[in-house]
Amino acid sequence: MAAAPAPADARSGYSAATGTFRSLRPPVPLPPPEAPLSLPAFVASLLPSLPPAHPAFLDAATGESLSYPAFLSRARALAGALRRRGLARGDVAFVLAPAGLDVPVLYFALLTLGAVVCPANPALTPAEVAHLAALSGASVAFAVSRTAAKLPPGLPAVLLDSDEFRASLQSNGGGDDTASIVTVRQSDTAAIQFSSGTTGRVKAAALPHRGFIAMAAGARALFGRPRPGRERTLLTAPLFHSMGFAFVMRGVALGQTTVVATDAVARAGVKGVVAAAERWAVAEMTAAPPLVVAFAKDATCRLPALERIICGGAPLPVSAAERFRRRFPDVDLCMGYGSTEGGGISLMIGREECAHVGSSGRISENVEVKIVDPDTGKPLGVGQKGELLVRGPAVMSGYVGDEEANAATFDSEGWLKSGDLCYIDQDGFLFVVDRLKELIKYKGYQVPPAELELVLQSLPEVVDAAVMPYPHEEAGQIPIALVVRQPGSKVTEAQVMDHVAKRVAPYKKIRKVLFVDSIPKSPAGKILRRQLTNYVQFGTVSRM
Repeated sequence: MAAAPAPADARSGYSAATGTFRSLRPPVPLPPPEAPLSLPAFVASLLPSLPPAHPAFLDAATGESLSYPAFLSRARALAGALRRRGLARGDVAFVLAPAGLDVPVLYFALLTLGAVVCPANPALTPAEVAHLAALSGASVAFAVSRTAAKLPPGLPAVLLDSDEFRASLQSNGGGDDTASIVTVRQSDTAAIQFSSGTTGRVKAAALPHRGFIAMAAGARALFGRPRPGRERTLLTAPLFHSMGFAFVMRGVALGQTTVVATDAVARAGVKGVVAAAERWAVAEMTAAPPLVVAFAKDATCRLPALERIICGGAPLPVSAAERFRRRFPDVDLCMGYGSTEGGGISLMIGREECAHVGSSGRISENVEVKIVDPDTGKPLGVGQKGELLVRGPAVMSGYVGDEEANAATFDSEGWLKSGDLCYIDQDGFLFVVDRLKELIKYKGYQVPPAELELVLQSLPEVVDAAVMPYPHEEAGQIPIALVVRQPGSKVTEAQVMDHVAKRVAPYKKIRKVLFVDSIPKSPAGKILRRQLTNYVQFGTVSRM
C-alpha cells in the first residue's frame, strides 16, 4: 500500500514535510497509465451528446463550419488514407500551414495513427524551417501551396489545398477503422513543439499523449458541459502554438464550437478579433496580453456575450489588467501560466480568483510545484521567491536527441526546472516575478537572444552584440540590440535592423539598436545580461 501523502496547508497548498506546493483543486481521475489510449480516443469518449449539426469548428472570417459528425468522419477517413500511404506510429509529421478548419482534422488523424504532430510557424524563413524539420526528425510534411517552398528539399510533402488531400477527407466506404488497428500508448509522443527552454537554444520538446489527456480531463472537470447557446470559444492562439494545440483538443472534449481566428482575422488586427467575437457571440476567448491591452484601450470595443478571457503566453502589466477589469466588469480575465515543457501549470477560475490581479492563478489540478533557491536548490516556503520546479502528467518526456539539455532541465528527482523566478502567496496564488532564463517574450512568442546575437555578429561591420528585452505595455517585451561597431564603421541602426529582419521571422525582429563601446562579459566570455540594462535609458524606447 502506498504511503499517504504528507499533509499540506489547506490555504496555500504548502507541505513543510516535502517542501512542495500541491494544487488546491480536487484531483482529477485519469485512465491507468499503462492502458493503451490515444488522445483522440480519450477526447472522443468525453464528447457529450450533441445535435448533428452542432459545429465543432467554425472559420471566424468566412463562417464555414464543420459539424462534429463531419469532423470525426473526415479525421477517420484521413487517418485511413495516411495509413495506406505508409505513415506509421512514431513517424514525425512536420506541419507548416496557416490556421484553418483542415488543421484540427489533420491533427486528429495523425494522432489517431500514432504519428507525431510537429507544428511550426508558417512565418519562419526557409533556413529556420529546415533547421526545425531536421531537429524533429520529420519524415513527412503537411503544408499549403504558399508555404511549401519553405520546406527543405527531399522532405515529402502533402498539400492541404490539393485535390488529393481533399479527396482523402472523404470516406471510401471501406470501413477502415484505423483506431482499432493501430495501438497507441499514452506514453507515446503525441506532439513535438519547439521551445528555447532555459538556454535560448531552440529545442524539440516531446509531449506524450497522456499529458494532453490530463489537460482534457482537467478542462472537463473544471468547466463541464457548456450551456446551450454559450458554447463558442474564439481561439486566437495560433494552432502551431502549444496553447492553440491544447485548445483544439479541449474544445472537442467539452463539445464546444471552437471559432478559429484565421489569417484574415489576424491581418485585421484588434478590430478583426473584436468583429469575430461580436459576430459569433463567443462566450470565451483566448488572448495574448497585447490583445487584452488593446481591448482595454479601445472605447468602441463592445463584447456583450463575452464571459471569460483566458490570457497567457507573456506577462500582463497590472495596470493593463486593472484597466480591463474597469472596462469590462462582467468579463472574467483569467490569467494563466504554463510552458511548452510543463503544460498548464496555473490558471484563474471564476470571479473570486480573477480578482487577484498580478497573479497567474492557482496551481492546476494534478500538478505539484516547488519553489527552490536558484543557487542551493533548497526548497522555499510561502511568500519566498525562487525558481519554480514542476511535476505532473503534462510535463514533457524530454527534448528530442538532446541529453545535455535534458540533464540541465530535469533535476535528479524528475522535477522540471522552469527557469522562472516565482513565489506562491498564503492563498495559493502563483506570482511570476522575473525570468531566470534569457528568453524575450514578444506578443507571446519566444525570442531567443542567442539566436539574434549570432545573426547580428554575421554582419561584417559588427564586432560584438547582445540582445536584451525591454518592457513594452502592448507587446510585453521587445528585443533591442546593443551593438559594438568595427572601428571607423558608419553602419546605421536601420541597416542593422534590416540585416536581422531579412534573416528571421517577423516576431523576432530587432526593434531598437543602441551602439555601445563594449559588451559586459564574464572571464569565461558569457554575457553579463543583468548589466545590460545599465546601457538603456528607460522611457526612450517605444518602437514595436
